[in-house]
Parts: sequence; C-alpha cells; structure tokens
Amino acid sequence: MTKTVTNRTISALALACVAALGLTACSSDGNSISKQANQGSDKNYLAGDGTLAQLSPSQRGKPVTLTGKLLDGKAWSTKDHSGKVIVVNVWGSWCPPCKAETPDLQKAWTKLKKKGVLMIGIDRQEGPQTAAAYLRSAGVTYPSLRDDGGAALVALQGKASATPSTLVLDKQHRIAARVSGPTTDTTLIGLVDDVLKKG
Repeated sequence: MTKTVTNRTISALALACVAALGLTACSSDGNSISKQANQGSDKNYLAGDGTLAQLSPSQRGKPVTLTGKLLDGKAWSTKDHSGKVIVVNVWGSWCPPCKAETPDLQKAWTKLKKKGVLMIGIDRQEGPQTAAAYLRSAGVTYPSLRDDGGAALVALQGKASATPSTLVLDKQHRIAARVSGPTTDTTLIGLVDDVLKKG
C-alpha cells in the first residue's frame, strides 16, 4: 500500500520514533517502517531503505546553511565553502547501518576530494569523544559535526529523517540528491558526478 508522506508527517514521525525507541534510526518512508514493525524484528531501530531522490537544478529549494562545531570543537559552516559541492552524511556510531556504510563513505571521500568536493558528517545522539573514537578506529578522515540537539537536522530542511541519510548539496548548497538509508561508494560517487555535470 502506497502512502503520501508530507514534510509535517515526516517531522512528526521522526520525533515519534525517537521518543518511543530512544536510540533509533527513523525512516521517512512510512511503508518501510510498517514493514519492519510487522516483521517483529528485535533490532531496536527503524532504518531508511536506501531510497534515492535526485532533483534537477530547477526543482531544488533554498540553499542549506549548515553551521556547528566539529568533534574537535572547531567551528564549521557551509558559508565558508561557497561554490563547493558538499556531501552531508547523518550518522551515529550506535547505528548498525551507519557503521556498515562507513568504509564505503571513506572510499568515496578519497575519490571525491580529488574533484574538489567536500564531505561532512553530522553525528547524532552521542558525545563528541565517543564519535571521534569510533571515526579513528574506522579510519575515517573527513570531519564530522558534533550532536547539537537536532539544529543541524532542521537546517537540512526535513530531508534527513532517517539515520543514516546522505545529502548532496550543489555549488549553491541546495539539496540536489538524497539517499534515505545506507549507501555505497559507487552510488554516492554517481550522485555527486551528476550534480557536478548539471551544476
């Protein structure tokens, strides 16, 4: 059964998942959540299903202004990187799909940075020391913003309700592509290459 999901529904669903399950990964895809719930899984989180969305330049909304502190405490903002395509990944070391996609994200990063693309993580629901320790152990070399109580997710215009979620911001920092759920290096590089070609 297909459902139409509005931005208001997405926000309410995300908040409900967090409140009900504590440490959770909540999907914006109502059918995906229902399917997982009906299966009676005991994995204690609800994840996005990897759904892809791409927007042509004429369909993209307002630019994203993402600001915060990195895990090491330094300030970071998209405003300091004008004209750059930026990949944003929402993650947490408590999230199994996030951990599963980490090697692919690092692999994609090593290729994308050669094209002048930036990558930034947004850590959720844990302290910066825990997050930094995980990234060191996983060999991740791109930076991450520390958990800020959800302000960064608001800045992403409701487009990152699942954990993990990956967004590609174009050179004007408009959302040009999104993966709701885990992704692979091949998929992510393909999405970024499309954005680089189309502007």
